[in-house]
Amino acid sequence: MSESSAEAMADVVAAAAVASAAGSANWRRATGIAGAAIGVLAAGAAAGVAIERMTVGRGMRRRARLALDSAGPYGALRGTPGKAYADDGTELYYEVDDVEPDPGPQVSPRRRRLFGRKAPAAVTVVFCHGYCLSQDSWHFQRAALRGVVRTVHWDQRSHGRSGRGVAQTQDGVPVTIEELGRDLKAVLDAAVPEGPIVLVGHSMGGMTIMALAAQYPELIRDRVVATAFVGTSSGRLGEVSFGLPVAGVNAVRRVLPGVLKALGQQAELVEKGRRATADLFAGIIKRYSFASRDVDPAVERFAERMIESTPIDVVAEFYPAFTDHDKTEALACFADVPVLVLAGVQDLITPSEHSEVIADLLPDAELVLVPDAGHLVMLEHPEAVTDRLADLLTRAGAVPAGATVSGYGSTSSTAQPR
Repeated sequence: MSESSAEAMADVVAAAAVASAAGSANWRRATGIAGAAIGVLAAGAAAGVAIERMTVGRGMRRRARLALDSAGPYGALRGTPGKAYADDGTELYYEVDDVEPDPGPQVSPRRRRLFGRKAPAAVTVVFCHGYCLSQDSWHFQRAALRGVVRTVHWDQRSHGRSGRGVAQTQDGVPVTIEELGRDLKAVLDAAVPEGPIVLVGHSMGGMTIMALAAQYPELIRDRVVATAFVGTSSGRLGEVSFGLPVAGVNAVRRVLPGVLKALGQQAELVEKGRRATADLFAGIIKRYSFASRDVDPAVERFAERMIESTPIDVVAEFYPAFTDHDKTEALACFADVPVLVLAGVQDLITPSEHSEVIADLLPDAELVLVPDAGHLVMLEHPEAVTDRLADLLTRAGAVPAGATVSGYGSTSSTAQPR
């Protein structure tokens, strides 16, 4: 995107904010463009992106999306449901996948493939998802570990199947990363009241884990045996350029506070705008989620559905929290446990340099930079992420040595959990 086009996008979005504040009749016309622009935020970016012209009819694209929705198995895995309650009363939804019963001398192929012939130790792996996603974003890793180790998958407040944040809807309290850390503590108290824990967090989920550590360092010390930070950051997110030229970034930052406020107050109209610009929105999501050219279209559509399902007022509500996020000091809590730091080299949302900073602060951590990968690396290159997670569990002593992953995490649209 050129500097002039980036500034033009910022000016259009700014105009939408002004129109809303003034009650202008032009608001409806601006809504579609503003909805597309805020869709960038939903994908984790702060400005528009150049999209190739669509050459396929709208009706055909709609039928293709329906076909992909029906054919793709992604996000279909379900576990034993549970509910935890945050300190403000927000209902937090989680699911538990328990281990298979002791197989005795007959070890299942899946267990043997991941961890050798011995049964894994009694550890619970807790997965924390990112901004505008849900627990289903861990689909491939969940499929690979299903029945092998106990796992917990939960939806952050106002995301997925969890309830809207009570403090936000009733009291108008801004969302903070610290609050998300307390939410995770509530989930752990309900779903994992005892035993060793491995924490895995992507993007906002990794920040949530850092906030947990900042507020409950004794929990990390006493119960956490390993941690994985995937495509996340310990701070300085306000400096991220999202792949835009300096002028474009500065222009967007100049108008962003007013835009977010305006769009959050016109949620119904903006949602209509997002639906009307679905094709543009899909292109933006692809640009800011993936880097490789051969991602399964059903996986792309799966990511699109997750992000689309996040209401626009939630998108606007959460975004300011990232600017204030700084949990650099909390990383010291993980110095004595095995840590995996993994990122896509072409991540435009939480650039891999942020993962390198985390690894520098935790010199014993394993740093894995996945080439040809974007922000949703666990969906784009699931084999690499799952294999490294299995290695992490082995290093933590939660499973015997010799762990490998084979045949899991394929992005083929015909892939099925085994």
